[in-house]
Amino acid sequence: MGRIENWLDERFELEVFEPYLGKSFPAEDSFLLGEVALFSFVILVITGSFLGLLYIPSIESVTYHGSVVRYQGQELPAAFASVLQITYDTPFGMFVRRFHHWAAHLFVAAIALHMLRVFFTGSYRKPREANWAVGVVLAALAMLAAYTGYSLPFDEFATTATSIGYNLAGSIPLIGDFLAKLVFGGDYPTNTSIPRLYFLHVFVVPVLITLFIGLHMAILVHQKHTEAERDGDVETTRGRVDRDDDGIVVGLPAFPNQTAVSAVVFFLTVATTSLLAGFLPVHNVAEYGPHDPASTPAVIMPDWFLMWVYGFLKLWPTWLNFSVAGLHFSPEFLAGVVLSGAVFLAVLAWPFLDVHEENVHFTADPLTRPRATAVGVAGVLMIMVASIAGMNNLLADLVGMGTGPINNALTAALIVWPLAGALATYYALGGTETTTDHTETHRADD
Repeated sequence: MGRIENWLDERFELEVFEPYLGKSFPAEDSFLLGEVALFSFVILVITGSFLGLLYIPSIESVTYHGSVVRYQGQELPAAFASVLQITYDTPFGMFVRRFHHWAAHLFVAAIALHMLRVFFTGSYRKPREANWAVGVVLAALAMLAAYTGYSLPFDEFATTATSIGYNLAGSIPLIGDFLAKLVFGGDYPTNTSIPRLYFLHVFVVPVLITLFIGLHMAILVHQKHTEAERDGDVETTRGRVDRDDDGIVVGLPAFPNQTAVSAVVFFLTVATTSLLAGFLPVHNVAEYGPHDPASTPAVIMPDWFLMWVYGFLKLWPTWLNFSVAGLHFSPEFLAGVVLSGAVFLAVLAWPFLDVHEENVHFTADPLTRPRATAVGVAGVLMIMVASIAGMNNLLADLVGMGTGPINNALTAALIVWPLAGALATYYALGGTETTTDHTETHRADD
């Protein structure tokens, strides 16, 4: 190993990397959520490469010869037939497909939990507002990646669910038709729909995610990690670090300590995803069958991370639409584009509303920040109620009544619960920023 290191050092001057190898990482378990998201993306790229070699992005008819007896000898769309081939006839194909599926869910979930941790601990505050914005874009790209991949099997359920996005794109005034033709190739589904969505899924969106992850990491390295408030002065290998000194991050060096921790997180991420893939099924394309324009599945809904958008669509009154200067603003546009976009815009804009004059390098206790914590609780409650609204038909069947009364109750809950939760949180935490929080913030800024 020494000879290898010397060989590399003589040719690539490895000493330039030494400052980065000594970079400190705070020993906080919750800080590892970002690494879980990163490793989930790595798994997605690896498993997606395997699936991409076998998948056929076309809806041209082919004769199926495979293990699924009900489709034997039938003319099927090539995309659908290739997914059947991957699932039932390719060694480890079903496992890899499940692995890819659950890695996508874990990717979105890890990003969401990471953002919640950053929000409630105030890690978005000056000077990290820009990195928060990069994280919000990454969350949107992760959902877009999952959405474009959702359509690729070209079975009856996937095409019907994907058409919701097509309708939303087409509902945008002025540019809707152009956007729908650009992304979906016209009246979805057409012969060009799957190739375009496949190109977005395997190239455009992953490249964008890679670029924004790189930008996110570059900003993080430059600005350094935030760190929890210290209980006292800290003894380190480089000497004593004062409790209030925010110019030095106390933690594990990048190499070898944090590298070892990251390796453990990587293998735990792989193990968790493997466990999910081994025991939990995914979308059963053979059961739904290939796309049939003459039929619609009984229950249509998106994955959990887009369910809140679907809930907005279900709760928005059909009569609430209007036209201005010849432009029609439909319920699909108002609920699915404007309202959902407003949620993303609010999340993006929050660091620029929660303004701090000085740089803040220590994280905050959510219990000492009533206003921000109350806003966060309200946002979580709103997404939860909207997600439940996306499953209103299942809820109606469960309680034995029509969807009309259920929608009325959920509409009221969408307004009342977030407001009530915010007020209860705000006043339970004292109603004003505590003296301790002001002191800690000032100390972190010194």
